Amino acid sequence: MSIQSPQYILDPGLSLTLRPMRYPVFFEMFKNGIRNTWTVEEVDFSTDLVDLRSRLTNAEIHLIQRLVAFFATGDSIVSNNLVLNLYKHINSPEARLYLSRQLFEEAVHVQFYLTLLDNYVPDPEARAAAFAAVENIPSITKKAQFCMRWMDSIQKLDELRTTDEQRQFLLNLICFAGCIEGLFFFAAFAYVYFLRSRGLLNGLAAGTNWVFRDESAHLEFAFEVVNVVRSENPELFDEKLEQDVVEMMKEAVDCELQFAEDLLSGGVAGLSVREMKQYLEYVADSRVARLGMEPIFGSKNPFAFMELQDVQELANFFERRVSAYQVAVAGEVGFNEDF
Repeated sequence: MSIQSPQYILDPGLSLTLRPMRYPVFFEMFKNGIRNTWTVEEVDFSTDLVDLRSRLTNAEIHLIQRLVAFFATGDSIVSNNLVLNLYKHINSPEARLYLSRQLFEEAVHVQFYLTLLDNYVPDPEARAAAFAAVENIPSITKKAQFCMRWMDSIQKLDELRTTDEQRQFLLNLICFAGCIEGLFFFAAFAYVYFLRSRGLLNGLAAGTNWVFRDESAHLEFAFEVVNVVRSENPELFDEKLEQDVVEMMKEAVDCELQFAEDLLSGGVAGLSVREMKQYLEYVADSRVARLGMEPIFGSKNPFAFMELQDVQELANFFERRVSAYQVAVAGEVGFNEDF
């Protein structure tokens, strides 16, 4: 493997040169990520446990247990793709610094969702079933299979030598950012913030605020890599690539819609499958817009509480001080109990 500086970001090799810096935008993203550090121990779940015991309906409990079952494996899928696929092909030491930081953030997310399961699902057998969700819950199995099919397509590629291989990588990256982090997780956030809008599960919402910020930064990074590739290799962005992205997005929406039908199967007051479908289409359109593509669905955001979330959590969040993220917590939660 060559260690000389590449001409382009997808050139094979392993660039080690941070000076002169070829892509300073990624180094700034890395530094911003450091400023956005948080820990699971800062999240207070004490009121959530009260909500779960006495305030949630059976349909809402089903929704939240399905949701944390997805969370339990979702970020592990993301971490695997970072390590096995993205890191070795994005040939920029600045970008690899950011990916290292993102991997740390994904590990914190995994710990957060592990803590959710330990506290939200007290029955050991039910908890074990949640951890095995990709095997025993069809709506989650479908999403996992979608992820693996698109992302595993480049695992056997040690280097991107041909135009077709570079397109394969781009589809992996777009699936990773646009569908998995940018659609599956943003759909999950909508359920959390819907419950928060009703005064429920404030601990989950507080932790999700930090995850939301992390994931939004991950999207910015991934789409910036796409922008760099577009400027350096414009020939990759042809009609066939666009058709593949449209197919991918439609399939992702279908997977997430099946998950919504499962989550809402008990009838959750104030939230419908129709509204979730519209929201998923809206999010999908916003992702393809980042790629300079026309909308696929033409749907509007039906959820005012998500519009408010965008304003509260994303506007100028990198300009906030670290102390704005760090909050004092109260209450006792068992973080070190055995499974």
